[in-house]
Amino acid sequence: MNLNQAFKIAAKSIASKKGRSALTMLGIIIGLAAVIILVSFAEGQNKWIKDYYASLGDNTITISASSYTGKDVTEKLYAYCQKMDEYIIGVTPNDSVYGNYPVKYGSKTMGGSKNEDWESRPQITLGNQQFTICNNYTIEKGRDLAYLDVKNLNQVCVLGSKMASSLFNYADPIGKSITINGTPMKVIGVYSETDPQNISGKDRVILLPYTLRRYFPNGVDSGNFVAKAKDARSTTMAVTLLNGYLKGLIGDQGYFSAETPNKWQEDSNKQNQMQQMFLGGIAAISLLVGGIGIMNIMLVTVTERTREIGIRKAIGAERKSIIAQFLIEACLICGMGGMIGIAVGYLGTVIVCKLVLKFIVWPSIGVTLGSFAFSVAMGVIFGLYPAIKASGLQPVEALRAE
Repeated sequence: MNLNQAFKIAAKSIASKKGRSALTMLGIIIGLAAVIILVSFAEGQNKWIKDYYASLGDNTITISASSYTGKDVTEKLYAYCQKMDEYIIGVTPNDSVYGNYPVKYGSKTMGGSKNEDWESRPQITLGNQQFTICNNYTIEKGRDLAYLDVKNLNQVCVLGSKMASSLFNYADPIGKSITINGTPMKVIGVYSETDPQNISGKDRVILLPYTLRRYFPNGVDSGNFVAKAKDARSTTMAVTLLNGYLKGLIGDQGYFSAETPNKWQEDSNKQNQMQQMFLGGIAAISLLVGGIGIMNIMLVTVTERTREIGIRKAIGAERKSIIAQFLIEACLICGMGGMIGIAVGYLGTVIVCKLVLKFIVWPSIGVTLGSFAFSVAMGVIFGLYPAIKASGLQPVEALRAE
């Protein structure tokens, strides 16, 4: 019997028991779809985190420094970073304003409601003239904050691209005034888009001079800074020096830290790799259950076709042809289930990632091909025992079977 005949017999056997074959495939379909969805979701989550750290920019240093005595460390930290011009090219306060401060222009109001979605809420931030370079922004329209804006407490602001489009639509915002909690702020500049997927909220920023803190009593998360280093080597050196300086400046009278997102990204990558392995292992258990179901059905098939096997062996069929016949049938079931499982996995991945991560993720070719190969291998592994059992039947005993 050649392979063409074997495939025809296997297909006919599967088609004659449609309900049973579909239920047998269901375990493979669910298991394979689970593997693809979970592994692809983990990859998408990893991409989300990488995009987030990329939006923060390379060679940035996040600094937290606050004294329990209430003294402002901003000027001293700024002066120290200026002395470190061999490593650092800029430093800025990066204080977030929290609370429901409404931002208005004309009849449009944003940020005044507790129920407002985070993805559209303005991110009011206080900084200095080096905020742009430290946070990897570029000015698209108008101008940047200047030293005199900070020194003279000028009521001016720079808008992120999404904030500008939300408040002004297609109008040019430069020179116009918005109000923040009733206080007028003149728009002097607009940043270029840096975060199309709205992961970090950087395009929803409203930058004000940090000297305007008095307009937000008890509403500023102060003591946060961002520094920009020249390169990766300078980043490492600057982090070490800054931690040493802050320890001497603040000591036990407050808290301080200087870290680079590069370290967080490395730690995050390790965690994501472990998560992928863990999720893939959980999904693989579903495939194992599906494989056991295939073995069970193939054993039932052997029992049902015992007489047929006896006739074939009586007329000279070799053991290897009997083994091949049942292995092909098991692989055909797994292969068909695998293709359907891949289709379900693709659809599920798109839906889950769009709902959770807010962007579409397609399973990688490696995951797809690996999943299909694994499903066929399941047919070989779990179909081998029933096939060997079938080939080992004695013709006389098999012919007597009812």
